[in-house]
Amino acid sequence: MLPSVDAFLPEIQFQTSRSSGPGGQNVNKVESRVELRFHVADSQLLSEEQKEVLLTKLAKQLTADGLLQVVAQEDRSQLRNKEIALQKFHQLLLKALHKPKARKATKPSKGAVRQRLESKKKHSAKKANRGKGGLDF
Repeated sequence: MLPSVDAFLPEIQFQTSRSSGPGGQNVNKVESRVELRFHVADSQLLSEEQKEVLLTKLAKQLTADGLLQVVAQEDRSQLRNKEIALQKFHQLLLKALHKPKARKATKPSKGAVRQRLESKKKHSAKKANRGKGGLDF
């Protein structure tokens, strides 16, 4: 079970910078871009198994130091971008730690098999009657 986003806040570092997105005249003055950094290996909230899964599944998104970086610059507001970055971070963790359900192999019922074979026989007879000297069933 994954803790809530609020529980991760003491382990997350935020850094702001100037955004390249919308902002009008403020785009050159206000630091609205938010970069969230989370050190997976040093986390106290995740189990060792969860850390291993994250390190393998998110290997392409980790820096050389093992930091997971999430960037948000969609909004003009720094506060809103911080919320967006936290949402992205939480969704990333949920997706990486999700265990797919094991598939159970099943077989078609006897009735379904019989029905399929009867349908194939009818179809075959229909096609056989189209040609010369068709067969009657």
